[in-house]
Amino acid sequence: MLFGFDLINLITTVGYVGLFIIIFSESGLLIGLLLPGDSLLFTAGFLASQGYLNITTLVVLMFVAAVSGDSFGYFFGRKIGHRIFTKEKSLLLSKDHIQRSERFFEKHGPKAIIIARFTPVIRTLAPILAGVGKMKYPVFLFYNMLGGLIWGVGIPISGYYLGQSIPNIDQFLIPIIVVVVVLSSLPTVIHLLKSKQHRQEILQFFGLDWKSRK
Repeated sequence: MLFGFDLINLITTVGYVGLFIIIFSESGLLIGLLLPGDSLLFTAGFLASQGYLNITTLVVLMFVAAVSGDSFGYFFGRKIGHRIFTKEKSLLLSKDHIQRSERFFEKHGPKAIIIARFTPVIRTLAPILAGVGKMKYPVFLFYNMLGGLIWGVGIPISGYYLGQSIPNIDQFLIPIIVVVVVLSSLPTVIHLLKSKQHRQEILQFFGLDWKSRK
């Protein structure tokens, strides 16, 4: 059990189709905000090492789910994002996000798409806001595919090879998953801490810079 999810039971129950839907939803649908993407991918890779799943089928499906999910989120944001970002004051749906996203993705777009992959909630919002901000789709698609490759393929493969390399890894699976989630979030944390300017820009982008509202 991790973060309220029995990941092994969930994966063995839903199979490839369920995994595809979960990763697709977390990558580009607002309903996927709280889904356990990182830990789910790692655990699926581990289960592949134990013979429950085929690793090749798994990574191909997860890559396609991640890229297509982000692309759906992008076009959702581009087509109707201006309709849902209408509130004057809202943590996630403020209309100020339209202007913020346009400025943010113009300056940090490619980097933001890749970094967002490794941060829960942000990875769901980023492609939608990239569409709202009218980021050029060919540019978005390139970095979307690069991020999808690193995240959707890299994490399951790491779970697969650890599962093959470490005897009785199932006894330490939950602590290892926690470490993986923390490590996968480090690029974003480092980026936030590296520069005060970057930190303020990202906080403002997501409507979290309360000082600027005073």
